[in-house]
Amino acid sequence: MPDTQISQEILVFHGRTAPEAGNLVGYGALMAHFTLALPLPRQLALISKKNRRYQQPEWLVFPPSYAPADTLAGHLTFALKYEGVHLLFFKKLFQHLPLTEVVALIQQEYTGQYMRKVWFLYEWLLQEQLPLPDLTFKNYVPLLDEKLQYGIQTGLRSGRHRILNNLPGSVAFCPLICKTPALDNFLQEKLDEKIGQVLRGVHKDVLSRTSAFLLLKDSKASFSIEGEHPTQSRAVRWGQAIGQAGARPLSKAELLRLQQQVIGSSRFTALGYRTAGGFVGEHDRSNGEPIPDHISARWQDLEPLMEGLLSAAQLLQKAQFHPVLAAAQIAFGFVFLHPLVDGNGRLHRYLIHHLLAAMRFTPQGIIFPVSAAILEHITDYRQVLEAYSHPLLDFIEWRTTADHNVEVLNDTQDYYQYFDATPQAEFLFQCVAYTISHIIPEEVAYLQKYDRMKAWLDDRFQMPDKTVALLIQFLWQGDGLLSALARTKEFAALTPEEVEAIEAQFRLFFERE
Repeated sequence: MPDTQISQEILVFHGRTAPEAGNLVGYGALMAHFTLALPLPRQLALISKKNRRYQQPEWLVFPPSYAPADTLAGHLTFALKYEGVHLLFFKKLFQHLPLTEVVALIQQEYTGQYMRKVWFLYEWLLQEQLPLPDLTFKNYVPLLDEKLQYGIQTGLRSGRHRILNNLPGSVAFCPLICKTPALDNFLQEKLDEKIGQVLRGVHKDVLSRTSAFLLLKDSKASFSIEGEHPTQSRAVRWGQAIGQAGARPLSKAELLRLQQQVIGSSRFTALGYRTAGGFVGEHDRSNGEPIPDHISARWQDLEPLMEGLLSAAQLLQKAQFHPVLAAAQIAFGFVFLHPLVDGNGRLHRYLIHHLLAAMRFTPQGIIFPVSAAILEHITDYRQVLEAYSHPLLDFIEWRTTADHNVEVLNDTQDYYQYFDATPQAEFLFQCVAYTISHIIPEEVAYLQKYDRMKAWLDDRFQMPDKTVALLIQFLWQGDGLLSALARTKEFAALTPEEVEAIEAQFRLFFERE
């Protein structure tokens, strides 16, 4: 093991500016020391020269008394204690260290909880047993510290290490989510109960029509996010598919069935898992060279990665993990893999619907229009996708193929198996909260106002339902005023006095805040 100093005094580290000068410790220090090929952790740990402890979005700052021993064991213990488990880091570290050094490291504190965690992670991640005897004492420690990260409540006991494996996934696919003030606040709000309060007392007919509208709204929004403008029939078909979310178990066959529904014809798009490279981005106009914003998982790795993702989804459902956290891990994991030639974005958002419905977060018969909420926060959505994709580009070796695609040259599977899904979980919770506080109540309120306006029109004019719908649509689009063209065309039969009375009544019912 190198004797050189591990901790280093910094003010800027890999382009990230520290809030003050101090010593880099924990995962960041070890990544730099061993030159490990992985993106920076969401937060880096810094030992301040001042006696204060605080955190910022990208930094955890500690007073001098927290400084670890400047050894591999010291920094690993600090990292596990204050930064949580970082699976990708450990995988890269174990691939870098000779086996003898790993054994010597663990033997230093063979029975201590942090070296037991290191020992467990080595054998779990590499699927290789170290030449160490099983532990025999009784106490177990959870692998994930619930004060730092979200784990499953019913973990598996590893008697060999005396570790409770509460990881929310398997070795094949296991993104992790760190506890943050934002996520804790969302969890304390109990949003699933709030939707019940929003819908309490709403007439069944209004609820049924609300649900139908929200399905279509979400379907159209999902296409809009992809820059597509589908025909009404295509949007309705995908809306019907969204409405069935949660009813069928997830499987490869189910995903391919859904892809066929969203794509329609396979004439120009190959259906099924990709059999070539993939990326999201543009092509250089002068030479056609790819300009990737995101590089997808290697097609050769898709089968095991997708099997891992689908198995993790089943595990999270069975373990009753929080539905929004589960949806963030699985749905964003899917879109980062980008396993299909086309349809990835819409199936990614379908997976959110599926898990929220299957895990009973959404009320029966009501679909959360998550895509509509995402569309209203589209800049945040792009940023949360890029938070994963852009840092990863530095660690993917690729070349341009003859058909102006990308071919990945190095092993990238770990990057898609073990990522920090905290930003994605915070974003998804934000969208769910917005859906409950704005989109659903606004649609319910609109239909209630619509019904009152329709009753008023029926009482005075006996218009056909289609004409009523068109009139209310025109008035809504005109902020309560009927256009001159509509007065002379579709509604020429109305007198100026009748139009004024209708406009006044509309403004009374539909007054906008």
